[in-house]
Amino acid sequence: MIGLDTRVEALVEDHPDAIGFLMERGIVCLVCGEAFWGTLGELLAQKRIADPEAVLADLEAFLAERASPAPD
Repeated sequence: MIGLDTRVEALVEDHPDAIGFLMERGIVCLVCGEAFWGTLGELLAQKRIADPEAVLADLEAFLAERASPAPD
């Protein structure tokens, strides 16, 4: 389960697709190939995201969709 307390390093290690998802929203989570040092909540706060819970919900839905097998 991903939450605002999830460390960004663990997020990108476990879910590499999250990098592109966040970058498309202007949330850079990698610097010089290294993950942001901190939690997802800290990263979103640093980027002044008004509704971090909405970003989290969208991210979880995106990752769930990517994990689901494609229909035949």
